[in-house]
Amino acid sequence: MKYIGAHVSAAGGVDQAVIRAHEIEATAFALFTKNQRQWKAAPLSTEVIDAFRAACETYKFGPQQILPHDSFLINLGHPVEEALEKSRAAFIDELRRADQLGLTLLNFHPGSHLHQIDEEACLKRIAESINIALDQSQNVTAVIENTAGQGSNLGFRFEHLATIIEHVEDKSRVGVCIDTCHAFAGGYDLRTEADCEATFAEFERIVGFNYLRGMHLNDAKSAFDSRVDRHHSLGEGNIGKTAFSWLMKDPRFDGIPLILETINPDIWKDEIAWLKAEQQG
Repeated sequence: MKYIGAHVSAAGGVDQAVIRAHEIEATAFALFTKNQRQWKAAPLSTEVIDAFRAACETYKFGPQQILPHDSFLINLGHPVEEALEKSRAAFIDELRRADQLGLTLLNFHPGSHLHQIDEEACLKRIAESINIALDQSQNVTAVIENTAGQGSNLGFRFEHLATIIEHVEDKSRVGVCIDTCHAFAGGYDLRTEADCEATFAEFERIVGFNYLRGMHLNDAKSAFDSRVDRHHSLGEGNIGKTAFSWLMKDPRFDGIPLILETINPDIWKDEIAWLKAEQQG
């Protein structure tokens, strides 16, 4: 079964994200559990936690259908020790918040070397950060998102993801989320069914579907292999609709959150309906 949804706003409380997901007829959703552009946030109160859990029960969302995202400020590969420690502390807090809400996944961008250390050292630093964070949290899987490779961001090659996983000690609590826009901008073609087959055969060979915990379904304003991160609505960008139709028919993508981060929330309900229809077709 496919779980299809969007990254919805948690304005007014995390329980409101559940309601917004229900309103667009989603069967999955993503959210931020705190303001993603601030380092600190008030702890989750018992009332907030209870309201979120109750809303999930009311609208029938299980943990396997929800993919929270951490703060954009966090850089688990930061080359400067003080900034690295700040990122690690924030990441541990994000894992604990997800656990408090009864969630089992936390999606994050791996990190950036900022042109100050080499790629290999940065990837190992990211893995070390994950090891520290998993050791100080429980129940939640750290889900590494592939990136477009913009600037000094790592994670745009499947090999980067595989290297991080290789150095994570508890492999039962690490996974990946593949963003279609990021993959396309990072040099993995998805424009035809043959392209999709080839790209995901490479993913299986280098990373493995056993690590796939979620996906972000986004078309791309950016050009193929441009290393530029610009999302578009499904079928309106340079990827086109074929890839998303193909994904819906492939059982390897069952049972994980498939999340829209497309640019027009007004049509998310229509995009979700189209994806559901493609699954049936």
